[in-house]
Amino acid sequence: MARILVTEDDDAVRMFVSRALMMDGHDVLTAEDGEDALDVLIREKGEFDLLLTDIKMPIMDGIALTHAVAAQYRDLTILMMTGFADQRERADGLAELVYDVVTKPFSLAEIRHMVKCALNANNLRAAVA
Repeated sequence: MARILVTEDDDAVRMFVSRALMMDGHDVLTAEDGEDALDVLIREKGEFDLLLTDIKMPIMDGIALTHAVAAQYRDLTILMMTGFADQRERADGLAELVYDVVTKPFSLAEIRHMVKCALNANNLRAAVA
């Protein structure tokens, strides 16, 4: 299965999403904000199949994280999540860097489905390359 980094400042959401993805057999690491996520990415040499990140977080938000990740780890697929409409609009300018944006609240089935779609797109991109 895939190796996924979940970045979310809300403990309950981070645990909910992580557990859901582990139920599907994925290897999941977590980070509390963008700065923490960058530390994990550097420590793990960017060896993830997917970065699932919240947009609105303290210290470093998901938009800044996306720019940093895209500069260092070009092949990493990024899926964003947000509960704020204005934050989703901010992510629209990242279309070439982000697979999609999932709107909160989402169900267990919805987040699992979106992650599956993002990973499938990643696998197709890798097969073409």
